[in-house]
Amino acid sequence: MGVKKHVYYFGAPKADGDRDMKMLLGGKGANLAEMVNIGIPVPPGFTITTKVCAEFQRTKTIPEDVVAQVRENVARVEKAMHKRFGDVDNPLLFSVRSGAAASMPGMMDTVLNLGLNREIVEAWVQRSPEQARFVYDSYRRFITMYADIVMRVGREDFEHALGHMKVLKGTQFDTDLSADDLKKLVDEYLILFERKSGKPFPQDPWEQVFAAIRAVFRSWGNPRATMYRRLNHITGLIGTAVNVQAMVFGNVNERSATGVAFSRSPSTGENFFYGEYLVNAQGEDVVAGIRTPQQIGKALSLKWAQEHGVSEEERQRRYPSMEESMPENYKLLCDIRAKLEEHYRDMQDIEFTVESGRLWMLQCRNGKRTIHAALKIAIDMHRSGMISKEEAVLRVDPEQVDHLLHPNIEPAAAKAAKPIGKGLAASPGAAVGQVVFDAESAKSWAAQGKQVIMVRLETSPEDLAGMHAAQGILTARGGMTSHAAVVARGMGKCCVSGCGDMVISGRSFALNGKFIKQGDVITLDGTRGLIYKGALKLKPASLEGDFKIFVRWCQELKRLNVRANADTPADADKAREFGAEGVGLCRTEHMFFEATRINAMREMILADTKEGREAALKKVLPIQRGDFEGLFRAMKGSPVVIRLLDPPLHEFIPHERVAQEELAAKLDVPLEKVRQRVKALHEQNPMLGLRGCRLGITYPEIYNMQVRAIIEAAVEVSKSGVPVKPEIMIPLVGKKAELSFTKKHAVTTAEQVLERKGCRVHYTIGTMIEVPRAALTADEIAEEADFFSFGTNDLTQMSCGFSRDDAGQFLRLYEDLGIYTRDPFQSLDQEGVGELLRIAVRKARAVKPMLKMGICGEHGGDPRTIEFCHRSGLDYVSCSPFRVPVAIVAAAHAAVVERQEHAERYKALAASKE
Repeated sequence: MGVKKHVYYFGAPKADGDRDMKMLLGGKGANLAEMVNIGIPVPPGFTITTKVCAEFQRTKTIPEDVVAQVRENVARVEKAMHKRFGDVDNPLLFSVRSGAAASMPGMMDTVLNLGLNREIVEAWVQRSPEQARFVYDSYRRFITMYADIVMRVGREDFEHALGHMKVLKGTQFDTDLSADDLKKLVDEYLILFERKSGKPFPQDPWEQVFAAIRAVFRSWGNPRATMYRRLNHITGLIGTAVNVQAMVFGNVNERSATGVAFSRSPSTGENFFYGEYLVNAQGEDVVAGIRTPQQIGKALSLKWAQEHGVSEEERQRRYPSMEESMPENYKLLCDIRAKLEEHYRDMQDIEFTVESGRLWMLQCRNGKRTIHAALKIAIDMHRSGMISKEEAVLRVDPEQVDHLLHPNIEPAAAKAAKPIGKGLAASPGAAVGQVVFDAESAKSWAAQGKQVIMVRLETSPEDLAGMHAAQGILTARGGMTSHAAVVARGMGKCCVSGCGDMVISGRSFALNGKFIKQGDVITLDGTRGLIYKGALKLKPASLEGDFKIFVRWCQELKRLNVRANADTPADADKAREFGAEGVGLCRTEHMFFEATRINAMREMILADTKEGREAALKKVLPIQRGDFEGLFRAMKGSPVVIRLLDPPLHEFIPHERVAQEELAAKLDVPLEKVRQRVKALHEQNPMLGLRGCRLGITYPEIYNMQVRAIIEAAVEVSKSGVPVKPEIMIPLVGKKAELSFTKKHAVTTAEQVLERKGCRVHYTIGTMIEVPRAALTADEIAEEADFFSFGTNDLTQMSCGFSRDDAGQFLRLYEDLGIYTRDPFQSLDQEGVGELLRIAVRKARAVKPMLKMGICGEHGGDPRTIEFCHRSGLDYVSCSPFRVPVAIVAAAHAAVVERQEHAERYKALAASKE
């Protein structure tokens, strides 16, 4: 058996690896190898695999066979570069860089100019005095990086010494320091290094290179890299690769430069070469912001000068474009740009260095881009024939689509402002308004034309009207699926919830030393969970152009239907505008909270007899019927799932004494009766108490009234020529007998209405699978159901034993510790809750193969959950109206990926038969 390969060489004419080896070589290593293979000038080097990193994390050592392979590949680079590592007369220097399979820009470590020591530096200066400045500059950079990255003693003291030298010399930039200045700095750095690390700076280049490799492997587990992976949900990687590459120098002279560029604009997606470079600099200088970078193209250079008030004379003297100052290399770079885009068939982010007039490519990768740029690039590349429509769809991240649907703070305004506090990013977008502290104030101020932000300790259903009137909602309590968060997302309102640092006192709140009173203006950033004092400029959402085209493509490619959770005709209209194919959940309880309605509901709750309850419900009936008519008309023949009353009755009655007194007066009943009824309805755990179908079984007249309203509305709309598809959903069923009882009453009521009206309307009756027992006995329940809708909010709550309103205080810690990689109320827990869903689907389809099934919890707008629903065989997902486009794109992703997998399996099967 041969020796196992751990180190892969890249260098002309052919590399050991290619771009398909990303998991082993990391993104950077795989793309360096690929660039070599397609004839692009890349400094030679080698990649140590991610598997070695995984071994290093376990043992904290580099295995001996890896050490041997590193030495062998150093020799290959020496031969290619005609230099020798550690040689005094002709030294080869290396860069040592990280490179994971997933892009993690700036999160791990890099060491440049490795291989220098005092002997090599002095010989180099003596041999080439004209390069003295460059040599000392490279050495002082190396010492700083080695101290910071390898020895972990920080770079602050070194930067302070550099700053002190610039002050002494009266200069602003590093490039203004002379060779003598830099030599003095090197001497100072070497003393600093020994003092801080307790040992002299290593003079053996081999000691340096292996110490740097260990440091880069070690950086895989540093706090910022770990947090980046957690925040970006990067999982399944075993470590970073390490790329050891021959150094090429952008800081040799005025004919040298370094730069970063994108093959298209990462902001807009426009097809022009976008990039910056610096003359006489190394790569870190471009991103450090110390010197003003120059544009690579003349057109952008002219535009930049105009925007910054720089005269043409000064621009040409101080900030000429690469196109003007290095025309031959600019042309070569343009050719490489075109070659890379054609090869990778995607927008590329590239890094390059020019050393004494010779261009080298140091990196290429698929470039990060805004959602606006992503849409334009995908559409343009498909129309040009570069990629298929399926590939274009996969180029757009479904989560990014959400950024198009809400106003956001202007980037410049956000950059200039400092937030006063932070909570949970509960509902995206931004809002500016005057602070109010109750629903009535929100309504009355909004009626006067004021924009308001409603601030509450936590919201309740009675705040609904105020939430509707407000531009945004801020709460001190509550998680991502709290009432405030769920309702705000459904309304498309910006919401920051769970701001635990906020202390509300009367008509004011204190937050991190800032005092905000009613009427003061604040700005909320619901996308990032930030709160600002004062009004920040907002950027409105755009739903036209490329966005419409792209959503239409996704609708063509997806299999899953996408519906919306909508409680009003306005919600339904917005959902249809965004592409919804029906209503997957109408929460009828949200229709009861206006003043005229809630009083009738409260009258029903306070009634002592069935007759009294029915009399009160007659007042609610025409209002509900009107609501349902509006929904049916808005959806124009698309299915509308209407959930019968779900929450416990105690949510409809006031708990404060003043409000109880007002209710008693309005209904002309004794105050004591109100108070006794409130006490009687009290439950220790109301979410597991008298609610859902249990309420319908205990008080059948409630569900009977709702079914009557639904069917009467359907008949009325149908007679006007608008097709209707009512789907009646009975919530919280855990046992077949519960559904049998409620369905029998519903059918009886519906048929009575249809017989009385003298016409037929097709309706279906199904249930919400949200109790674990229902999932486990889905085959029995399916015998009575026309459809299933998975209510994953409650299914998660009951399966995991978490209260969705209180779990926020420990779920963050759980994510940090890796107990849950994602909040299970935001993204479905596929291994646990998802397994219950799979069991239910399998059992139900065994009884009714064509049973329609969907999901209507908050998870219905989460791309990972949508992909899971697609693979689990569901028919539709339902989400808030403002998540509908996200769901459409995610559903298209799932369908395209599945087709690709099927094609690959078919191809492999055909190959095996040959």
